[in-house]
Amino acid sequence: MKRLLLVRHGESVWNATRRLQGQADIPLSERGQDQVRALAPLVARLAPDLVLTSDLQRARRSAVLLGHPKARLQPLLREISVGDWTGESIDALDPGPYQGWREGSHVPEGGESWAAFSARTGRAVDEAQAEGQATVLMVCHGGVIRALLDRLVGLAPRHILPVGPASLTVLGFRNGLARLEALNVTPGGLSLDAPD
Repeated sequence: MKRLLLVRHGESVWNATRRLQGQADIPLSERGQDQVRALAPLVARLAPDLVLTSDLQRARRSAVLLGHPKARLQPLLREISVGDWTGESIDALDPGPYQGWREGSHVPEGGESWAAFSARTGRAVDEAQAEGQATVLMVCHGGVIRALLDRLVGLAPRHILPVGPASLTVLGFRNGLARLEALNVTPGGLSLDAPD
């Protein structure tokens, strides 16, 4: 693999109301669908050879809107499980544990640890690399992109700004090493003020 394209799904219904979804299977909002449609020409120009998507509907629908209705489902690309926080309003959570979770150090009751999540998403990349395709597109989730940035380029979660909806992050590979080529790119430019 020479290049890995990571696209976060468009805004979901719960993203719009700032509710944590984790692995809950929440659909895209109308705005989210429009966001993905706007990103599609940029992704098409990068001509992915292999397209993988999380099996959650917000990612699957995003893959379709990007022009890849036959994207292969890859359950390893599911978002991190937030356990008992599923469906909770971000604004209602205790800020200390929430910040710890964003930084990868706190695990909500019944949730998935950052280490387990990072290992799981890393396996998805390992499997994709074994396919031998030059450019791989993964349609996934903000947490997945943050975990892969941590795992592949050593960018700790506390140093990563939130990944914007329907944004593109690009990693290039040379001599077996990943390097960050683009982060949070949207049709309107960079997504610098994405909500948590």
